[in-house]
This record gives sequence, C-alpha cells and structure tokens, in this order.
Amino acid sequence: MLENLQRRIGAKVDPVGWFSATGSVSKNAIKNPAEVTAATGRLARTLAQIPPATLRVALGTEASAPQSVSECDNRFRDPAWRENPAYFALLQSYLTTRTFVDDLVDAGTEDEFTAAKARQFAHLALDAAAPTNSPLTNPTVLTRAIQTGGKSLVRGAGYALEDLVKRGGRPLRVDHDAFTVGENMAATEGKVVFRNEMIELIQYAPQTTQVHEIPLLACPPWINKYYIMDIGPDRSYLEWAVQHHRTVFVMSYRNPDESMGAVTFEDYLDQGIDAAMDAVLEITGAPRVDIAGLCLGGAMSAIAAGHFAGKGDQRMGTLTLINTLLDYSEPGELGLISDPETLYKIDIIMGKNGYLAGEDMSLTFDLLRANDLIFGYWVSRWMLGEKPAAFDLLVWNEDSTRMPAAMHSRYLRSLYRDNELARGEFTIGDEKISLSDFTNDVYVIGAENDHIVPWASSYASAGLFGGNVRYVLSNGGHIAGIVNPPGKKSWVEALGSPDAKQAPALPADAQTWREKAKRSPGSWWADWTTWSNQRAGALQAPPPMGGPGHKVLGAAPGTYVFS
Repeated sequence: MLENLQRRIGAKVDPVGWFSATGSVSKNAIKNPAEVTAATGRLARTLAQIPPATLRVALGTEASAPQSVSECDNRFRDPAWRENPAYFALLQSYLTTRTFVDDLVDAGTEDEFTAAKARQFAHLALDAAAPTNSPLTNPTVLTRAIQTGGKSLVRGAGYALEDLVKRGGRPLRVDHDAFTVGENMAATEGKVVFRNEMIELIQYAPQTTQVHEIPLLACPPWINKYYIMDIGPDRSYLEWAVQHHRTVFVMSYRNPDESMGAVTFEDYLDQGIDAAMDAVLEITGAPRVDIAGLCLGGAMSAIAAGHFAGKGDQRMGTLTLINTLLDYSEPGELGLISDPETLYKIDIIMGKNGYLAGEDMSLTFDLLRANDLIFGYWVSRWMLGEKPAAFDLLVWNEDSTRMPAAMHSRYLRSLYRDNELARGEFTIGDEKISLSDFTNDVYVIGAENDHIVPWASSYASAGLFGGNVRYVLSNGGHIAGIVNPPGKKSWVEALGSPDAKQAPALPADAQTWREKAKRSPGSWWADWTTWSNQRAGALQAPPPMGGPGHKVLGAAPGTYVFS
C-alpha cells in the first residue's frame, strides 16, 4: 500500500521518472570511482586551459577555445561570448561543467535507458542554469538595458509578474490576437459534410475547373487540432493540394472529454478513417480514395491500410505518410516514456478524468526542447522586455487537445514500448495487422530536424510495406516539416524522379540511402504533387459539395475544432 502511494505521488511530481533515473545513475557512479576520477581529471585539465585562453582573448590574439559551442545552439551567438574575456571565461566554464556532468552520467551507466533519462534531466537542469538565463550574465540583455535606459528590464519584470499570476510562471510565447481560426488559420474554403461522435469531415471547395478522379483524404493527428495541415493562406498543405487539381477532405477530431476515456484504436479506425472514407466515396462516386496521414494520423492511416488490405478491401488508393513513426525500434526522445514505471504513472494521471490533459502533454514536449520553447522566452520576454511575436505555428501548438486514456495507454505500450506494428503483432480486434499486405504505392516524408520522429526512423517505416515506396527527406522539423511551401530554404532529397512510375528500390539502411540520394531545391509539396497526381486518375469536373445522405452541416472549419 505504501509503495502504491509513493508511485501515485511520483506520478504527480515526476511522471517521466527523471529523479529516480538520476538517483540510480548517481549510485552507480559512486561504485565506479575509477571513471569518476578520470572524469574529474579531465575537468581539471580543461579548467586549467581556460585562463590562458581567456588571456589571449583579452590581448586580441587568436584564441583556441577549450570547449566549442554547437552550431545548433543559438543562445551564445552574441559576439561578446567570443570577444569579451569575462564572458568567454564564463561560457567556457559552463560548457566544461556540462561535459563533466555527461562524463559522470557515463560513469554511472549500467543500462542505456536509465542513463538516457538521467542525461535528459541533467541537460534540462544545466540548460536552466545557463548564463544566458540570468540578466546579470547575458550580454545581450545588458546591452539592451543600457540602450533603453533600463526600460527593457522594467517591462520584462512586468511581463514576468503577469505570467506568474495568469499562467503559472510559463511565459507567454505568442501573440494569440494576431490569429483567428476560421479567418487567417484553418481558412481554406470548405463545408462540413459529415459528423459523428468522433470526427467532422470537411470537404474543401474546388479551386480549379477540373480535378483528378481520385479524391484525397487527410488524416491529421488527434494529438493536436487538424489545422496544422491548413495553417493559413499560402502556408497550407491542404490548400496547395486543392489548388493542384485535387478534391480534398480532412477529418477534424472531437477533443476527448470524460465520456471518451474508454475509446480505443478500434474506435478511431471505425468512427474515424473508415467512416470518413465511406463518406468521401459516396460524395465523389470515386472507386477509391488516396490517404495522406501526419504523425499519429499517419500511424492510424498505415494501420488502416494494413487492416483493409488484409480483408481484401480495395477502397484505399495511395498512402502518403508525413513525419510518421511506424518502426519504434529507435523512437527518439519520446521513447524514454515507455518504461513500465513511467507508463504506470501516466495511467494514474489519466485515471482521474479518463484522458491525458493537453496541458500535461504540451509541457512534456516543451521540456524536451526547453531551450527553444521555455528558456528562450525567459530571455526575450522577461529580460529583454519584448512583446510576443505573431507566429502561427506556436498559436496552433498551444491549441492543445486531450488523449483518451484507453487509446493513449495502448499507443504507448503496443507501439512505443513493444513495437508491435513493425513486428506484425499489432491487432485490431482479433486481426493482426501486416503492413506488407498493403501493396499500393506509398510516399513517405521525413524531416531532417524532427526530434519527435527522427528521420532515420521514418525511413525504417518505408521498408514495412509490400508495394513501391518513394522516400523523401525535407528540411524543417516535426511541425515545420508539414508547413513547407516553396521557398529559398526548402529542399528535398530523394532517389529518382517523382514522375517515375516505379521508384528505385530503397537501400536497407537510412545512411546508405542518404549517400545515394540527390538534393534538389524546392518543397516536398511539389515533389509529392507530381508523384500523387500521376496516380490520381483522369481530370474531370469537380464533384458536388456534399450530396444525398451527406448534406452540408455548416462551413469549415466546423465545430469540433473549437472544442
């Protein structure tokens, strides 16, 4: 009973299990004095190199820094960190401490999983303690304070107090007033043509005089609102598809409440993608429907593809998977929440209301990228006194949704922990799902900087299907990867041409593929359009909006998006 109480308290205080992992690694490090001594020696040698390097900076001579800053770390871009001897020494001391902590984690490593959790927590603590997070040791903050006569610090203190009172200490990150769902977000013209307890189905109005015979159904993740796929004019993947001769539908999921605690994967299949496909085919009269799935929506689309193929159901045409994880053997940072103790704690949290609150999930994601999503705003808002920017992706990101307890528990156990889908052991009802049964053409997109679905893991997913697969790597990360309009920074890497009827065979591993792939400027949207439209049938007049049995229920973006 006492142990159960302790676990319940732990679920509230430390749901990810960082404290216990760090404690375990610390105990193991104490048992390994040789490695600790070696790490301490390296620390002492590096610290000894800092004063002479600092002196060279002060004298204006070429200085070789004992520790280098990662190119991806934007915190230390101010020239003062390299040119001012005091800041140079402070930065080098901080980086040296960080290396020493990593060495101590290595010394206490008995199993990689526990060590990875301890390292994750250590990095979070070190990031919080970075010199950039203090107004006294951040040169950019001090420069701005001098330039504004201290007004920037006064404004920042006011913002910090406001965030403490209104937001529990989380800084306001984005100007919510700049965006309105249905006006400049989720704004592509359309109608709700079907609704059940799980989804609203939106049909977009045609923007071309002719469309391809085969419609496209978008399957977004229900972990967030659907409109990441329709983020705003000229940045919307779905708008792009409509403008390129496709009849496009998208599912907008109901935000789960207490009544949906027992909702399962089977329900998301039956009342979600299966019901939506029936409605799409009835409205358009098409023989099949192409599917484009994103993230968890992509996983559901793949499960549906294997399920339908196993039954001989031919309604699904091509399958497009965007930033989707199907093979969870290397799931990235989120894999650290799949151990039994953490899963038990998550079940405790979900047990109270029958769902995992969107705020809880959002905080977990934020902590995984704390420098960008938390600490960066400590600096910009609380120290520099800057007003939040108008950024559509952040507005969408904070429009969080809940996850039903039964579905989410199985998602973490069957997919993240046990990798059942890739192993052919995931079941829908009594049926085992084999993705190799799906032999239609598949298009898989990964994003180079995706921290939720590492691109190499998305590449592994491409080898699970029985048909011809085109794999494309794009710029961006997990969220920005879907918002990829043509621009100067966009590029794609792939083997062969998208207009080829047969894509080249994929090498067995991601690195070999990348060595052979060719990089081209441009968005994957254009590459996908060429590939997809070739397989979408002849051009014809657009179908009606809704139809018999599917009367228009209202204008897009519908009602579920506001739940």
